[in-house]
Amino acid sequence: MLRSLPLVLVALLAAAGCAATSNEGGGETGTGGTGPITFATGRDTTAYLQPLLDRWNQAHPAEKVTLLELPEAADEQRAQIAANLQAQSSRYDVLGLDVVWTAEFAENGWIIPLERGLFPLDRFLPPVVETAVYKNKLWAVPYTSNAGLLYYRTDLVAKPPRTWAELRNQSQEIRKKHDIGGYAGQFLAYEGLTVNFSEAVQSAGGQILSRDGTEVTFDPAKGEVALDFLLQGLREGWIPKESLSFKEEETRLAFQEGRLAFARNWPHGYGPARAELGAKFGVTRLPGLNGPGSSTLGGINLAISAYSKHQRTAQEFIRYFTSLENERRVLTEGSFPPVWTELYDDPALIKRFPYLPALKESILAAKPRPVSANYNQLSLVIASSVAKALGSPSTESADDVAASIKSELEEIIRTQ
Repeated sequence: MLRSLPLVLVALLAAAGCAATSNEGGGETGTGGTGPITFATGRDTTAYLQPLLDRWNQAHPAEKVTLLELPEAADEQRAQIAANLQAQSSRYDVLGLDVVWTAEFAENGWIIPLERGLFPLDRFLPPVVETAVYKNKLWAVPYTSNAGLLYYRTDLVAKPPRTWAELRNQSQEIRKKHDIGGYAGQFLAYEGLTVNFSEAVQSAGGQILSRDGTEVTFDPAKGEVALDFLLQGLREGWIPKESLSFKEEETRLAFQEGRLAFARNWPHGYGPARAELGAKFGVTRLPGLNGPGSSTLGGINLAISAYSKHQRTAQEFIRYFTSLENERRVLTEGSFPPVWTELYDDPALIKRFPYLPALKESILAAKPRPVSANYNQLSLVIASSVAKALGSPSTESADDVAASIKSELEEIIRTQ
């Protein structure tokens, strides 16, 4: 019987029991030991990741990391990671998570909380850090950030628009003079449309959920204004109807091929546009109803699987991967927005990446998407409702669509 064992042995058995259960839905960082790990993240389209992994592997021969590339689309990445974690598989150790998945993964016990003091969070952009926090706990470490920008043709526009009205007027004028499309974003029925609509709502002075994600604060009147902005563009033709099938890549190609005067996209489109258009374009903050608008915050955070057998190695790998030196490489070699504030103020980097000041402004003014463990359901409601309205503008009025969105969102929040 346990009571007859020496006290030292009892203590050892208790400690062993804690270690054995630490992976069951979220233990403390580092309880899973050391050894080889797998880093699961979206497909590397720039070939910058492997050299960073090679540096780690050379210095840690007994704790090598293997890159497991997931599909390029965020929706498919989430489905694959979620299936792995639901099966409590230890195949994945470090997870590259879209910033909107923090609440869901934490609530389900799929990732473990992290100790804030182990990471230089005070040197990161504040809004970026917020995306890794849920219920006052740190669940991941920011790795890359992102914010929507307005790309515009400097050879066609003397001064970029700051408001929707200016965007409309300039788009119509350019369309008449040069016979090219005015403005496009990502309007296909997927996560990108949720992002674009959320940005429009924010830029009209509204929001979708409360900060803690427990209450629907979506004002149908603000939603109607946001939807009308898009519907007006489609009706008047300065938003091309073909953009209803656009994701990020289609928008990027349309702009850099000279088929658009303005485009909403992420910073990753800057390099290809520069190669194609040279100095004939610039970037700025998104326009809004009465002035500069508010972007949606994007990016990737690194988390540790609750079922990883080598959580200590995973933790040290994340510390290495998000270091200042590697974050610089994230920008210079991968062309992704870093999370360290000081990199946005580096004169040498600004000379090489002129969009950094505008991007920093956009990130600091950006807002995260709704914080909810049921984010995927919320996004589906928004994207499908808005897509239906844009595709069949005469079927329902903008105010009816906005009221319907609010009702469906409230139902999801009630049942979570």
